[in-house]
Amino acid sequence: MTTLLVIAKEPRPGRVKTRLTPPFTPEQAAVLAEAALKDTLDAVARTPARRRVLVLDGAPGPWLPPGFEVVPQCAGGLDERLAEAFAGCAGPALLVGMDTPQVTPELLTVDWADCDAYFGPAEDGGFWALGLAEPDPARLRGVPMSTPHTGAVQRARLDGLRVRDLPLLRDVDTAYDAALVAEAAPGGHFAAALACLAPAVER
Repeated sequence: MTTLLVIAKEPRPGRVKTRLTPPFTPEQAAVLAEAALKDTLDAVARTPARRRVLVLDGAPGPWLPPGFEVVPQCAGGLDERLAEAFAGCAGPALLVGMDTPQVTPELLTVDWADCDAYFGPAEDGGFWALGLAEPDPARLRGVPMSTPHTGAVQRARLDGLRVRDLPLLRDVDTAYDAALVAEAAPGGHFAAALACLAPAVER
């Protein structure tokens, strides 16, 4: 079975979702980040998996459900941290971030028959999911992160593998993104948190 990895930051004001500020305050941005993380972890918790691992920058809080191993992120750039997350896996692994609270167990339930890799593109040019049947950190190291071309470069690193593409999803980076993602997943923690905060911002 698949090891499911979630790479995340502890949702502390000033450290997460900084592009939401403004219109949100750092404290409000952290509330939204925590809600997004809750939704992501909930989806992972409801997905069949060999292991569920939170690769965390910071300390776990009451938002962490049972059933997860917590490992610290290594030092270095995001490419190094993603590579190290895969390095800790034996057998198939699928990694997601905390920026797509609309993710579902159905999206995360992958079949490795006749497949070596999964790739989930993001609308901002990055990627929201990456899966490897045989985790190879070298396929991530050196990929430029947080650019409009990150996804294309990472997808090219899978050359020679049998790749299945997952649906295109939107990351929550800006307030505009947040509104669209909340519409896509109206029943989640993220949508509820945004509904509570948006009127305060509008005032």
